[in-house]
Amino acid sequence: MSTQEHSSTQSVLFSFKTRLLIFFSIFGPATITAMADNDAAGVATYSLVGAKFGYSMLFILLIITFLLAITQEMGVRIAIVTGKGLGDIIRERYGVTMSVFVFVGLFIANTGTVIANLSAIKITAGMFNINSTFFLICIITIATIFIIKGNYKTNQNIFLLSGFFYLTYIVSAFKARPDWNLAISSVFIPQNMHFSKEFIFAAIAVLGTTITPWGQFFVHSYVLDKKIKIDDLKYTQIETYFGAFLTDFFSFFMIVATASTLYAHKISLVSGEQAALAIKPFAGELASVLFGFGILNAGFMGLVVVSLTTAYAFSEFFGVEGSLDKSFGKSKTFYIIFIMQLLIAALIVNIPSVSLFRIVFFTQSLNGILLPAMFFFLLTASNNKDMMGKYINSKWYNYIAIISSIVIIIAAMFTVISNVLGLSNIGG
Repeated sequence: MSTQEHSSTQSVLFSFKTRLLIFFSIFGPATITAMADNDAAGVATYSLVGAKFGYSMLFILLIITFLLAITQEMGVRIAIVTGKGLGDIIRERYGVTMSVFVFVGLFIANTGTVIANLSAIKITAGMFNINSTFFLICIITIATIFIIKGNYKTNQNIFLLSGFFYLTYIVSAFKARPDWNLAISSVFIPQNMHFSKEFIFAAIAVLGTTITPWGQFFVHSYVLDKKIKIDDLKYTQIETYFGAFLTDFFSFFMIVATASTLYAHKISLVSGEQAALAIKPFAGELASVLFGFGILNAGFMGLVVVSLTTAYAFSEFFGVEGSLDKSFGKSKTFYIIFIMQLLIAALIVNIPSVSLFRIVFFTQSLNGILLPAMFFFLLTASNNKDMMGKYINSKWYNYIAIISSIVIIIAAMFTVISNVLGLSNIGG
């Protein structure tokens, strides 16, 4: 090799290493947001559809992955280019009245989501013979300490570590000994898709647990809290696509684990937490334990991220200081909102007379109402040249984004109507 060729090779390697270092320096927000969509409620939904419809839902999962990537990318691009969170943009462009309306809806919906995660943790803890009340107190205490005492970097590392434990679902799926050829082909080629009322509801439930209003708020705020610069936008966009793939990569194994055991033996589930015990006779003790542990981990990540979203949103809507890099004294309101949501949810979960099932369905309906508004804000902001400059949506990207948004909005409205009329019955 000549000196010139050697120098050229070194230059290419140096450029690659530099880009890789930049990528890992901005890595985190988009992946954590996408992974948090796989909270305990998400695991329950994937488990239910896997047990009821087998591998046929995997093709729908591929479409949802694409929709998630498109919508999240718009969010991170708006945040980095404008330097503002979604709450800031809504307040500045639509006023305080709209801000109050959206925040109240988001707060109620997020509280319902936190309740769902705490409920799943409580039930799963009982499966492992752990005192559920004591365990919930420990979980809330730990969550409060690591949010208040840790800075942004510490919290991001804990979230990423939590994401690592989603590997338990891969092990559970392999222990279930599925038909891998059928499972993988079902992702790309529709298999046994019967468009019954139940299948449509299940597909919408999977979409609704993956693409959420809180997810749009969180990715904006978390990107800003990391202080990513506009020069690094392209790396964050790559991470957004990677995050969307990764979250549904794990969802794939959740569905496979239950499809290859429960669906194959015609065993239905009423709740997702049952999956951990139900797959035991077919996949073994280890798979059952790992699946249950995965639900606990997903529940913890979900309740922390969603409560944090509410705190970020309040700070943006009402112009108060809110950052994980600020002390409790400097961001007091931010941290109090976070703690308050956890405590309200914990109190409701422990009231015997409260129907948690009804709360979850009400939350789904409220999220369905909020989603169209979120995508209106996203699309108008990402097409506003005064705000975005040269970073507005391109014509073809805009077509894709609009079509994606319409699909999501139709699904969300369908969920609202079905919940009001009492039509949906995934677990039955």
